[in-house]
Amino acid sequence: MFGKLFKRNKEQVKLFYNTDVHSHILPGVDHGSQSVEQSLEMLRAEMDMGINRVILTSHVTAITFENTRETLMDAYQKLLQAVSDEGLDIELHLSAEYRMDEYFDKEYKADHLIPMPGNHILLENSFQQELLNLDELLFDMQVKGYRTILAHPERYNYYSRRRKRYEQLHNAGARFQVNILSFTGYFGEEARDSALWFAENGMIDYLGSDMHNVKHAHIIMDYLNSKEWRKLSQEIAPNIKNDLI
Repeated sequence: MFGKLFKRNKEQVKLFYNTDVHSHILPGVDHGSQSVEQSLEMLRAEMDMGINRVILTSHVTAITFENTRETLMDAYQKLLQAVSDEGLDIELHLSAEYRMDEYFDKEYKADHLIPMPGNHILLENSFQQELLNLDELLFDMQVKGYRTILAHPERYNYYSRRRKRYEQLHNAGARFQVNILSFTGYFGEEARDSALWFAENGMIDYLGSDMHNVKHAHIIMDYLNSKEWRKLSQEIAPNIKNDLI
C-alpha cells in the first residue's frame, strides 16, 4: 500500500549514514526473514540504499521468541557463510532487540546479552505500557557500562500525549532509534506524528529500517525518493550518532 505512494526514480536515493542499527534480517529466529535466501535479498536492498554495515537485532522476547546467544549465533554463522559465498560487500554484526520483560531480566542477570559495537544495547518497551522500573533499569545498565538505545519510541502510543516523558528519558541518557518506516505512516498517524516531533526537536540519535521483509525495504526505498525525505533528512542528519565502533 504505502510503497505506491511515492514514485521511484531511476536512481535510488542513498541514505546519509551507512549503518542500520535495527533489522530483522537474521533468518529463521523471529518473524523477520524466514530463510537465508530472503536475508540475502534484504541485504541487497540495504546495499542499494547505501548501507554497508548491518546490526542484526532479532527479537528476544518472553514466550514468543526466547532466543539465546546459541540460537542467534547459529543463524548468524549461516548468514555470514551465505554472504561470503555470494560475494556481498557488507559488514554484519550480531546483537538483538531485547524486550524488557521477565525473560530479559533472566538474560540480563546471567550476563547473556549480546551488545552492539561500542557496548550499545537495543531495548524495546511493551506496546501496552511503559516498564514500571524503566528508569531504574536504564540507570543500572548505564552504570554497568551499557549504552542504552530505546527502539522506535515513536511507536509507544502511550507517550504521544505525554511527550515530557520522552524528554525525561532522553535527558537521562537513553538514546532514541526511530524507524524510517514510521515517517511513511506505515505504523499509523500517531507514530508518524511522534517521529516528526523527534526530528523537529533534535532527539533522533539513530535511524533504523526495522526491516522484517523485502516489502519493508521497498516502502523505505520509495520514501527515500520523496521530497519530504529530502527535506527531513537534512533536519535529522546533524543529530545522528556515529559511535557504534
